[in-house]
Amino acid sequence: MTNLGPLPDGGRVVIVGGGPGGVGTALALHETARRTGRKIDIILLEGKHFAGGKQHNLSVGVLSPPLFQIMEEQLGTPFPWHLSHVEISGYILHSASNQVILNDSGQRAVAVRRVQFDDWMLRTARERGIDVREARAVDIDFHDDGVVLYTDRDPVEADVVVGAFGLDDGCAAFFRRAVGYRQPPALTSILTRYHPGDQEMAAFGNYIHAFLPGYGGIEFGAITPKGDHIDINIAGRRVGAASLKYFLAQPEVRAVLPSFQNAGRYDRTDLRFFKGRFPNSLAGRYYGDRYVMVGDAAGLVRAFKGKGVTSAVQTGIRAAETILRTGISCHAFASDFAVANHDITGDLIYGRGMRFLVAFSAYFGLLDPVVRAAGQDEHVREALFGAVSAHAPYRNVLVEMVNPQSVKAVMRAMRRRGDESGTQGVQ
Repeated sequence: MTNLGPLPDGGRVVIVGGGPGGVGTALALHETARRTGRKIDIILLEGKHFAGGKQHNLSVGVLSPPLFQIMEEQLGTPFPWHLSHVEISGYILHSASNQVILNDSGQRAVAVRRVQFDDWMLRTARERGIDVREARAVDIDFHDDGVVLYTDRDPVEADVVVGAFGLDDGCAAFFRRAVGYRQPPALTSILTRYHPGDQEMAAFGNYIHAFLPGYGGIEFGAITPKGDHIDINIAGRRVGAASLKYFLAQPEVRAVLPSFQNAGRYDRTDLRFFKGRFPNSLAGRYYGDRYVMVGDAAGLVRAFKGKGVTSAVQTGIRAAETILRTGISCHAFASDFAVANHDITGDLIYGRGMRFLVAFSAYFGLLDPVVRAAGQDEHVREALFGAVSAHAPYRNVLVEMVNPQSVKAVMRAMRRRGDESGTQGVQ
């Protein structure tokens, strides 16, 4: 086998997928090569056509720190603030009978239309001189001296391939045949849109309404302002259209959308359901000799809430650094890329713990007192903000939730609820 050390001058990388992970990898390769005076070929394959906004993307499109700084400092490109529809002020977390406002005290997240953001990313790659090709990968062969990637147009030969294809089943299938890759476990997401009109959008405000319902297999739901419309989505292991209809019928959800029953005001594109998936754990064999997966394809996302764009760009940058600094062998990716991503992989067990804690609390009716306690206790409030925003590691969230002060606050809220119920019974 030929040398699998750092990619030499004249080496070629082919990237499968033109979303944030793929473009992030390409820009990081380009920027690092430029800084170190190296010349490499970068080919980026994307079969979808984002220009014109016709391609639908199932992501809600809430982008948050540290993405803005990462793009500026590591990719050498400013964040496209002009694409922002709404600056998110924070979250309003709802239980069946209570709610709490969770304000964002740091740099705020922004809501964008993902198809526009992805189009901007691809145009930025082209402007840097990266070879972006509109083609779909259909198969792959690995040889001692390189990789051949077959597409629906011309084949591409390269030294190493980066998989940034998300949860695309077609790409996953030919990587499975070639190297034994296994797609990551995933949750299902159902999304719809609602256009209530300018007056109601202004009244709705800039908060994301978050729900941890614990019914119908729904692990969480969200209602997100997007400028001229609202995105409504739910996620769970086996949710479908019926689950979203059930969610929309709940009193706490309808209270957030007061004119939802007024069918005459629907936009013609309203309440069409779209189904997608996002990973909640690692893929199998997501790196090896001459290949590495990034972002969703690797399962390198936050286990409970995703935060997929930031993770995709971060892992793309780390893959680029490994390719140019350490090598393109399985050993190089294991010793460098995998270690660099420990902030994500090391938090997966805590994310699963968070999912269990939420499901347990919902089943035993504990979410109401937790939300009530958050209104009075800063530790509970910070933990809930970390849980719904995915800004903080889930290890920190769980530590905040189980510290003695938080537990006491929840117990006090439970006692108050019991006292109120007893008083009502006497009356």
